[in-house]
Amino acid sequence: MSGSPTLKVAIAGASGRMGRMLIEAVQAADDCVLAGALDVPGSPALGHDATAFLGRASGVAITADLGAGLAGAEVLIDFTRPEGTLAHLAACRDHGVRAVIGTTGFTDEQKAEIAEHARHIPIVLAPNMSVGVNVVLKLLDMAARALSEGYDIEIIEAHHRHKVDAPSGTALKMGEVVANALGRDLKACAVYGREGVTGERDPSTIGFATVRGGDIVGDHTVLFAGTGERIEITHKSASRVTYAQGSLRAARFLADKPHGLFGMDDVLGLA
Repeated sequence: MSGSPTLKVAIAGASGRMGRMLIEAVQAADDCVLAGALDVPGSPALGHDATAFLGRASGVAITADLGAGLAGAEVLIDFTRPEGTLAHLAACRDHGVRAVIGTTGFTDEQKAEIAEHARHIPIVLAPNMSVGVNVVLKLLDMAARALSEGYDIEIIEAHHRHKVDAPSGTALKMGEVVANALGRDLKACAVYGREGVTGERDPSTIGFATVRGGDIVGDHTVLFAGTGERIEITHKSASRVTYAQGSLRAARFLADKPHGLFGMDDVLGLA
């Protein structure tokens, strides 16, 4: 890490809920220092100290200038929107900055663009940075293989009223893990809504149900419903701090990587 034990971290979306949680986690970590804070042009937070909300100064001003925000950073942590993240990644590539991406809602074309950037810089891309969620993904792979016959699979997720994409990136990742374990293509077998006379359930499908309301941080349940029994694998987030801590683990993981696209299973040794 540039000959220093301190990891220099920039945060995108610095004035948002997740951005502030990440900044607080960086400030609390012994081996990290806040080196940059980015926000969108026109944000009322621009020019303000990035840690003012904590009641102390960091000397890092929130900026919309990508070059300035990344100038002193070794890694960017980004939980924003797909278009913004892609612009940030292009700047990271130009400046040789590593990237941890928790943004969700990418199209296949955008994922291909991320993979292209990863040929030049190391990137961790994960729809959920929670250590617990990524352990659950491993459990789902095991469960799907063992329950491949005679069990209907439904994925139920709930998030706060402000979330803009549905189903959540985590729910889709859970569906992908289950589908892959069963030798299916999620695009071909996913059912995202049911209304009216739908007919009997096709046993080859994977169903999704979405709930949005209040301040729910994130609940996910995968239901394997058989005859005479149900198995439910559930993860509930009570705080975004788990995503922040997982993101810092991902940032540390990238320290010695020259390039490549990684997931949290790589970070946690679950791959």
